[in-house]
Amino acid sequence: MAELNPLFRELALILVTAGVITVIFKWLKQPLVLGYIVAGFFIGPHFPWFPVITGDENLTLWSDIGIVFLMFALGLEFSIKKLKKVGGTGAITAFTELILMFLIGNVVARLLGFSTMEGVFLGCMLSISSTTIIIKSFDDLKLKQQKFTSTVTGVLVVEDLIAVLLLVILGTLSVSKTFDGGQLGMKMLMLAFFLIVWFTFGIFLIPTFLRWMRRFMTEEILCIVAVGLCFGMVVLADAAGFSTALGAFVMGAILAETIEADVIHRVVTPIKNLFGAVFFVSVGMLVDPSVLAKYWLPVLIIALTVVFFKSLSATLGVVLSGRPLKTAMQSGFCFCQIGEFSFIIAGLGLSYGVIRDELYPIIVSVSIITTFVTPYMIKAGLPAYEFLWPKLPSRWREALDRYASQSKSSDSGVSVRLFLKKQFTSIVLYGVISVALLLLSMVFLKPLLNKLFVTSSGEPSIWGNLIGLAVTIVAMTPFLWALARKNLTRSNVKSILEEYRYSQAVVIPVILLRYFLVIFLLGVAIGRYISLAFGLILIIAIFVFIVVRFSGKANGFYKHIESRFMSNFNSRQAQTSFKIPASMEHQFSMERVSVTQYSKYVGVSLLESGFRQNYGVNVVSIERGEKIMDLPPKETVVMPCDRLTVIGTEEQISRFRSDLEVEPSILIRDHSDNELNIYRYVVVDSGPLVGQTLSHSDFQQRHHGMIIAIQRGDDYIVNPPADSVFQRGDVVWFVSPDEISLRSFMEE
Repeated sequence: MAELNPLFRELALILVTAGVITVIFKWLKQPLVLGYIVAGFFIGPHFPWFPVITGDENLTLWSDIGIVFLMFALGLEFSIKKLKKVGGTGAITAFTELILMFLIGNVVARLLGFSTMEGVFLGCMLSISSTTIIIKSFDDLKLKQQKFTSTVTGVLVVEDLIAVLLLVILGTLSVSKTFDGGQLGMKMLMLAFFLIVWFTFGIFLIPTFLRWMRRFMTEEILCIVAVGLCFGMVVLADAAGFSTALGAFVMGAILAETIEADVIHRVVTPIKNLFGAVFFVSVGMLVDPSVLAKYWLPVLIIALTVVFFKSLSATLGVVLSGRPLKTAMQSGFCFCQIGEFSFIIAGLGLSYGVIRDELYPIIVSVSIITTFVTPYMIKAGLPAYEFLWPKLPSRWREALDRYASQSKSSDSGVSVRLFLKKQFTSIVLYGVISVALLLLSMVFLKPLLNKLFVTSSGEPSIWGNLIGLAVTIVAMTPFLWALARKNLTRSNVKSILEEYRYSQAVVIPVILLRYFLVIFLLGVAIGRYISLAFGLILIIAIFVFIVVRFSGKANGFYKHIESRFMSNFNSRQAQTSFKIPASMEHQFSMERVSVTQYSKYVGVSLLESGFRQNYGVNVVSIERGEKIMDLPPKETVVMPCDRLTVIGTEEQISRFRSDLEVEPSILIRDHSDNELNIYRYVVVDSGPLVGQTLSHSDFQQRHHGMIIAIQRGDDYIVNPPADSVFQRGDVVWFVSPDEISLRSFMEE
C-alpha cells in the first residue's frame, strides 16, 4: 500500500485542532479568528507539546489559496454603487485615518529602531482596520441596527479598497527596495489602466456569459464557474505583474454587480471559510513566545498606539466628513484594531525580505490584543461622548454643531467644472479601452496573422497586415467615436462658451485634445501594421477619423455596446421593483431581505406585522419561489424563504433585517428519542379495532397516536391507507407522545 501523503496528515491536524479551539472560543464569546490563530500556535513549531506541522511548502500553498478566497469574498461584498453612495464620509474618514496612522506608524518604527522600509510597512499595517472583527463585534453586541454602524460600514468599504491598492504599492517598493517616484507612478498608472480594462470588459462579458448559461445553471455549476473565473483573474493579474489578492478582489467585485452575486456568495462561503481558516492557522504558527518575551515592549507600545491613535484619527475623520461628534466617537472607537490585511501586508514584506522575521509575530500579537479590546471600545464610544461633551467649551460645541449642520452648496446648471469632469472621464475611459484593444491586436492578432500569411520567402505578407489593420480599426471604431464625441454636444459646448467669458481657454484645448488622441491612436495602429512615412500615416489617420466622425453606423454600434454595458452593470439593481432616482438615493434605499424560518414574523400577515409602524419600512414586493408579488395585499402571509423588497432608510432596513434574517442560536438541535414513543398492539376479537377501517376508527384523535404500520403475518403494510380493515391477529405499530398503558388501551 502506498504511503499516505503528509499533506493529508497536516490538513487533518490543522482542521481538527482549529475545530476544537474555535468551539472553545465560541463558548467564551470571542472572535473565531483568534481561535484559528491560537490553534495555529498549538500545532506550530514553537509549541513543543503537540504534533508539529513541518511541510512549510504545503502550508504556504494552502494559506495562499486562503488569501485568494478571502479577497474574492471581500470583492463579492464590495459594490461600486455602494462606494459612490458612502463616498464622502467613507473617503474622508478612511484617508484621514490612513495618513495619520501611516505617519504615526513611521514615528513609532523610528523610536523602536526599525528600518525605513519596516517603518513604511508598519505604517500601512496600522492604517487598515479589520472588517471581519468589527462586523463580528456588531453581531455579538447586537448593534447592527444602530445608526452609526452604517457610517462604519462605509468607511470599511473604502479601507478595503485602499488596502488592495497598498498591496500593489508595497509590492513595487519591495522589489526596488527604495522609493522610486517614477517607477511607483508608472506602476499606479498600469494599475489604473488594468483596473479600467478588467472592469469594463468583465462587466460587459461576464454577465452576458452567465445570462446565456442560466438555463443550465445549478449551484454546483455556478460554484465551479465562479471559482474558475476567480482563479482565471488571479492568473491574469499575476501575468500583469500584480498580486494574486488583487485579481481575486477584482473578479469578486465584477461578479458583485451580477444578479447571481447572492447565490455565488452563498455557495463560495463554505470554501472561503475552509481555506480562510487554514490561512489564519498558518498565521498562528508563526507566533513565537520567545520573540514575544523579548519584544514585549514593542508589542505593548504598538498595541497602545493602535487602540488610542487609530480611534482618535478615525473620530477626527468622521468629524471632518460633517457628522456630529456623537456619531464620530461611536464610529471612531470601532477602528481600534488591526486584522487580516495587516497579516497579508506583513507576509508580503517577509516574502520579499524587506522586514525582519520578528515583525510578523509582533503584528500578530498586536492584532490579538486589539481584537480582545474591540468589543469594549465599541461599547465605550457612547459613554465617552457623554463624558466629553458637557466638558467641552460652549464655543467648541457650537462650532461642531454648526459644521455638522451646514449644507453643502451645489452648483446649478452647466458649469465648467462639471463639463471638465465629464470630458476627462470620457478621455480616460475610452482612451484606456482603445489602448487595450490596440495592445491585444499587437500582442495576439499580429503574430497570428504573420504566421498564417507569409510570402514565398517566408516573410510576413502584406495581406496579413492589412487584415490585421482592418480588424483593429473596426474594433476600435466605436470607442474612438466615443473618445471624440461622448459628452460633447454642440448645445453643451455653446452654452459653456456663452455662460463663461474665459471658458474658451479651457474648453477648446480639451476638445482639441480629444481629437488629437483619436488621430494619434489611429496613427499608431496604422504604423504598427504598415511601415509608411509618418506623413502618410497622419493623412490616412485623419481620413479615417473623418469617416469615423461622421459615421452613423459607428455611432449606432457604440450606442448598442454602451446599452449592453449599462444593462449588465445595473442588472442587480434592476431586480428591484423600481429604480430610485439619483436625487433621492441619499434619502432612502431599496433592498431585499430574506425571511428565515426562525423569524418571529413567519406566518404573520403584512397587516398584523406592523412593519411600517415598528420599523418605518414599506414592503413593495415579495418573491416566493418563481412567483413575484408586486405591491402585495395586506392579507399576504409572510412565509419562510420569502424575499421581501423593502424601502426605507439604511438604519430602518438594518433594524428590520435583524428581525427577519434570524439565525438559530444552536445550529443543530438534538431531538430526544423519548419525545415520541412507539407501541405495539395486537388486534383481538374483543378489542376496539377489529373489523373497523383505519378512517372509521378515528385512531389519531381518540388515542393521540399515529399508526405507522400493520403487521399481518410476515407482511408489513407501511403507512396503511385509510380503507385498511383491522383483522384479528394484526399487529398494529403506532407512535404517540403520551405514555399509554396498553392494558387500559385494550380494555377501552
